[in-house]
Amino acid sequence: MWFKNLQVYRLPAGWDISAETLEDQLARKRFVPCGSQDQETRGWVSPTGDEFLLHRVGGQWLIALGLEQKLLPSSVVKQEAEERAEDIAARQGYKLGRKQMKDLREQVMQELLPRAFTRRRKVFAWIDPVGGWLGIDAPSQARAEDVLEALRQSLDALPLGLLRTERSPTGAMADWLAGGEAPAGFTIDQDCELRSVGEDKAAVRYVRHPLEGDEVRGHLAAGKLPTRLALTFDDRVSFVLSEKLEIKRVDFLDVVREKLDEQGADDARALFDGGFALMTAEFGRLLPALIDALGGELNAGASGVELRPAA
Repeated sequence: MWFKNLQVYRLPAGWDISAETLEDQLARKRFVPCGSQDQETRGWVSPTGDEFLLHRVGGQWLIALGLEQKLLPSSVVKQEAEERAEDIAARQGYKLGRKQMKDLREQVMQELLPRAFTRRRKVFAWIDPVGGWLGIDAPSQARAEDVLEALRQSLDALPLGLLRTERSPTGAMADWLAGGEAPAGFTIDQDCELRSVGEDKAAVRYVRHPLEGDEVRGHLAAGKLPTRLALTFDDRVSFVLSEKLEIKRVDFLDVVREKLDEQGADDARALFDGGFALMTAEFGRLLPALIDALGGELNAGASGVELRPAA
């Protein structure tokens, strides 16, 4: 159990909900596979394949949103509708109007949906109810919104806020690159993206390339700002920090994974739980250190914005 990305949100410390209550409320939106006329369904599934929707390891919680989507490309629907429209036009002697074509495309879609292939995926979310973290394993905030929307629909109240820091990631990353030095506990790796703030939106990307020296500083002096920067924390976790405070391409290094080997877990569940415990422990160290490197948390201690289920 290792996240590849981390979209980070804030819960109030000591979030006042029990694991049993959360389990019951998640069950309001349990996953149901697509019916014959459904294009997509989503709902909560067990993270470990048992009957429970909430998995607990050492005070850390794991939930998973299941999504199923019918694969029916619009081009296939369009082609089938056009072929049928030609046959109809040949029989009746004139082409179908705009509304008739729209109705025909909808009819074709309804007929093809039951035969369409389906694709399933899971999106995992980590909850630290004491530390006040909600982390979603999603490559973008837009993808994380699937989980947030499902939580809004399931829970009585979700006191959730965005993680905000005193310094913007862009400004901090620019200073680290200009000075050639990462904040305490971090090292700068060899991937970076710099983008112009001007109308041309010119961009420079470095991949496995040293970032010291005058070349990168020249781009900074010319007005380009970093939108992504690869970092390593404490020689244990490497990741890419984005301008939106997203943590991407997370990689737990050998020193962390070797701990799991030392535990001597001998079955799949023990390996899963051991990996989840190690991962959340590392996130519990990484996030405060990163916030400190960005000048501290803005409005620390605020309870966040309470998001209630949609009416």
